[in-house]
Amino acid sequence: MEYLSSSCNHPWETVVHAAARKYPNPLNPNVVGVDVIERSVDEKSGVLKSHRLLTTSWGLPTWLIKVVGMEETCYVSEHSEVDPETKTLKLQSRNLTFSRFVDIDEQLIYRPDPQDPNNRTLLQQEAIIKVNGVPMSSYCEDLLKNTFNSNANLGRQAMEWVISHIKEESHGVRKVFSSGKYSL
Repeated sequence: MEYLSSSCNHPWETVVHAAARKYPNPLNPNVVGVDVIERSVDEKSGVLKSHRLLTTSWGLPTWLIKVVGMEETCYVSEHSEVDPETKTLKLQSRNLTFSRFVDIDEQLIYRPDPQDPNNRTLLQQEAIIKVNGVPMSSYCEDLLKNTFNSNANLGRQAMEWVISHIKEESHGVRKVFSSGKYSL
């Protein structure tokens, strides 16, 4: 199991908006599509629940795809819960492709930083990686763990990229409406 934790200098609400719009982005080009399978709000708790399907393309050489007998397109199932009362965003993802050989279960939890809840957000991230039925499975697991750690860093950078774009869009909208040319 891999555990990571970090923080970012943005309010929790901003991070939630960015998480919903994280893909596609230029820092994680392997995610080529995101489809919302189901989305609902629990009437009692107010929790927003979503199920999304992420489509990825790893850009592997054609010869490797043929030798290994795999598909170039891979799928990941992501379930999320946004709890506005406790200010918690929980994302759980699991690979659907290659699951008979590799299981990757990842969980991310975003909460306001208790030391600065209005300006900072904490991220707790964990992954359980299991390789089954292949030679040198522990070696393969170690490679995947290293890839996970590297991708986690890219994921944080991608969130910053998305947040900067959200701020640019917001600034642009404010500018248009403050010019007096448009009104709601």
